[in-house]
Amino acid sequence: MTPEELQSRLSLSDDRRRALESYAALLEKWQSRINLVAPATLPELWRRHFLDSAQLLEHVKDLPGPILDFGSGAGFPGMVLSILGRDDVVMVESDRRKVAFLQETARVTGATPVIEPCRIESLRPIRAGIITARALAPVAKLLRYAEPYAGPATVYLFLKGEQVDAELTTAQNTWKMAVTKAPSISDSRGVVLRLEEVSRA
Repeated sequence: MTPEELQSRLSLSDDRRRALESYAALLEKWQSRINLVAPATLPELWRRHFLDSAQLLEHVKDLPGPILDFGSGAGFPGMVLSILGRDDVVMVESDRRKVAFLQETARVTGATPVIEPCRIESLRPIRAGIITARALAPVAKLLRYAEPYAGPATVYLFLKGEQVDAELTTAQNTWKMAVTKAPSISDSRGVVLRLEEVSRA
């Protein structure tokens, strides 16, 4: 996938495509110093990382924020959502080198996420409207992380792969939730997992 193909698929403006291109160039530059993404995924950066993250824009468009993005790492999906227009993204990342990368990406692209350089457990009090995570932890662990920052109306959007059903089975031993799964547009094996009405069982 090329930047232009992503732009066409998501109906992005030229300015937003160029911001994502600047982000991609920075990522490739920094990747030689710190491991931001799996090296094998670099040739498929636009599909595997940018499209995968950007697909959440459709899922969050009518939802109130803030969007709390756990374990932001190289910025997927939080930085992508910020560049594409959400002005209420809070990114949580404890690795100082990755935090530096996120800060530089925000500066270069003009994105305005709040970047919290801490562990999830040490985050200041926030009540999130939406909680996102990608490639961070199984569902049960993500819900434990989220509990202090979530309310009854919080919507959870997790980008998940082939183990999603097993993860849900484990999580439902401890948590009650309404589950919706939408096929990923970036990976035929993936899903966008939406959880609502989450509470302890």
